[in-house]
Amino acid sequence: MNIQIALFAGLADRIGTSTLSFAYPYPERPITAASLKEALAEAYPSAVALISASFVAVNQEYAAGDTPIHAEDEIALIPPVSGGESSSGDASDAAEDQLYNITEEPLSVEEITAKVISPDHGAVLTFTGTTREWTQGQRTVHLEYEAYVPMALAKLRQIGDEIAERWPGTRCAISHRIGRVDIAEISVVIAVSAPHRAGCYDASRYAIERLKQIVPIWKKEIWEDGSEWKGHGLGPWDPRVPGEHLLSGD
Repeated sequence: MNIQIALFAGLADRIGTSTLSFAYPYPERPITAASLKEALAEAYPSAVALISASFVAVNQEYAAGDTPIHAEDEIALIPPVSGGESSSGDASDAAEDQLYNITEEPLSVEEITAKVISPDHGAVLTFTGTTREWTQGQRTVHLEYEAYVPMALAKLRQIGDEIAERWPGTRCAISHRIGRVDIAEISVVIAVSAPHRAGCYDASRYAIERLKQIVPIWKKEIWEDGSEWKGHGLGPWDPRVPGEHLLSGD
């Protein structure tokens, strides 16, 4: 059975393609997310560590190891996220007038904030992420972002749904750049409005931390003398873990 697998970021670089047609070598065994990772690790020993740290996505959802895989499924291997194959204009156009957007175009803080302003809300908070020039003595020339666009949009909507459930009445809009983002340019804008400021602060922090946890977006730091894909920096990465622990700051 041939399985079409989408690859991203450092994993695509290591294996040498962003779309892999993989012949599963054990036809007598059922294919699961875990067995697929094992077979890929055997086929690509130079990428074992990164494959091991990655999650299989089946039909744009993070899959448990025992999740079965069928020929008609949409499969992607998701390395640790940074917070993502470049999108076509269609993906951005489809989300242009909605609350959640992945785009190669510059982001407007004012336009994104306007999406959440409501006459019955007394607090509006906007988080803006920008490219910094220096990190631990290393000078960044620019960043390059990549996303698994359809799944990234679905996970942004999931974050909005989770915020609405935890802080009733709260409204959230998130836009993220992909492609090249230069120094001091905006890479992400998260706008939140709520009836009261306490919930607004909490929801805004929850949104950015949850984005880093579950949204398949990656960034490559470009330096004067090299580059590196940056993954999740908050400890062991498991995007299937619910976001409740973010509420307490753990």
